Amino acid sequence: MTIGGFNRDHERTWLTRLRVAVSSPFAGAPVVIWLPALLVVSLMFVPLVYLGVRATDGGMGWVDVLVRDRTITLLRNTIVLTVTVTAASVALSLPLAWLTTRTDLPWRRFWAIVTPLPLVIPSYVGAFAVIAFLGPRGMLQGWLEPLFGIERLPEIYGFAGASLTLTLFAFPYVLLALRSAMNGLDPALEESSRSMGFGAFWTFIHVTLPSLRPAIAAGALLIALYVISDFGAVSLMQYDSFTRGIYNQYRGAFDRSVAATLALVLVMLTLVILLLEGWTRGRARYYRSTAGVTRPAKVHQLGRWTYPAVAYCAFIVMLTLLMPISVVSYWLVRGVSAGEPLELVWDAALNSGMVSVLAALAALLMATPIVLFSVRYPSWLSYLFERLSYMGYALPGIVVALAFVFFGANYLTPLYQTLGMLVLAYVVLFLPQAVGIMRSALLQVNPHIEEAAKSLGSSQLRVWVRVTGPLVRSGLVSGGLLVFLTVMKELPATILLHPIGFETLPMRIWNATLEGFWARAAAPSLLLILVAAIPMILLAINEDRRHRQN
Repeated sequence: MTIGGFNRDHERTWLTRLRVAVSSPFAGAPVVIWLPALLVVSLMFVPLVYLGVRATDGGMGWVDVLVRDRTITLLRNTIVLTVTVTAASVALSLPLAWLTTRTDLPWRRFWAIVTPLPLVIPSYVGAFAVIAFLGPRGMLQGWLEPLFGIERLPEIYGFAGASLTLTLFAFPYVLLALRSAMNGLDPALEESSRSMGFGAFWTFIHVTLPSLRPAIAAGALLIALYVISDFGAVSLMQYDSFTRGIYNQYRGAFDRSVAATLALVLVMLTLVILLLEGWTRGRARYYRSTAGVTRPAKVHQLGRWTYPAVAYCAFIVMLTLLMPISVVSYWLVRGVSAGEPLELVWDAALNSGMVSVLAALAALLMATPIVLFSVRYPSWLSYLFERLSYMGYALPGIVVALAFVFFGANYLTPLYQTLGMLVLAYVVLFLPQAVGIMRSALLQVNPHIEEAAKSLGSSQLRVWVRVTGPLVRSGLVSGGLLVFLTVMKELPATILLHPIGFETLPMRIWNATLEGFWARAAAPSLLLILVAAIPMILLAINEDRRHRQN
């Protein structure tokens, strides 16, 4: 009943939901779901407790740090960089995802495989490639000078270089989420829109795009948190952000309370981003409303837009993949020509691959109860658990690593400098990558399917393994892949927490670049890109084959 535009039934419904949420924070979730979720969230508090202890070491000095002009400048710079990179990444990924999943784009399988590959390039390697190629006296200037007499290009350092570098090598976070979501959309929705007279463009705007909102929000959240926690790109580009300020304080000051206070400000910024992301994605449902076999979506004919679409994909691949690989290869050839020995560090590559696989499996295992709790048993508590799981991702790796060093040396001595502690630190840092992608995939699974399986006598665990698991397999694989790739590139946490004698590819690269030996760093950089690219290529091929079979 509606009186004066006010729906009393709607009011009673929301009041009922509010009472249920307050009185039943677990929303009927079984203990096998909420208890593991609670344990995982508790792990996220390790760096926060450490930061609290360090920040208060100096008494009330943390208040003075908060109101410094330097802190305000770092906050402004970080926010501007985060918004710019996130918006640019979404704008870059949306047409790529649509072209590689919904159109007759020539060599579509090839573009689907190579466009996400920039994700395997570490930000510190990408930043060096951008400087070497687009810098004032870089490779591009060397090519242009004989043709046009250009003796110097504009400066690439600062905001322009940092935002360009992070966009080029972080946008696949959104691209992978969008591709997975587009492949899982119900084509009946778009067909209904077309049958009502809407064209392809307005169908995409009013039907497809709203359905992609969880994927866009999940990918944008990962990019935003990645940007505010990145150190490699902003350091090489000499852009003052929170991470650079924190690293400088840890490296150059004996009093770490200032660095801890800055890190806590970064945590507060993360909370604001999480609230904005939760508001953006809303509480709408995105799964199929009817049962039936999933049908492939209609393939759109590009027609006269074919050549511009191919040119767009080719330009993205050249800038994000061929350019950095060419720069690193150039330094490799230059080093070998100068007498630098060519050493392919297979032992470091094996260590990197092994610890990345362990971290990916651990992240998937720990993300599962959080995702099930937040999606299938929504309440204020499940929402809080999911939000808290993102805390570690916004912190620089050195902060999380120092937290584990502190607790390991003082309270968990048997785990100190072991592979297990290193994997736990990786999970704290990169768990949101698994949570975000898995949550987006689970939102597209109709819960009535699970209810039907339970009514037939299946247990909760059996329903997850036999019914829900296969339906969200693409999200599981994508989430695990993201964790694998990011762990392969992680540097600060590995340096501080690695077991004695355990060396990874990023450590070899950083040790060489720290001494200015870029030619010596070229071989392990190319090997890192190769090792990280293989599973991503196999995943892209497998996803494309499964999509065509459907």
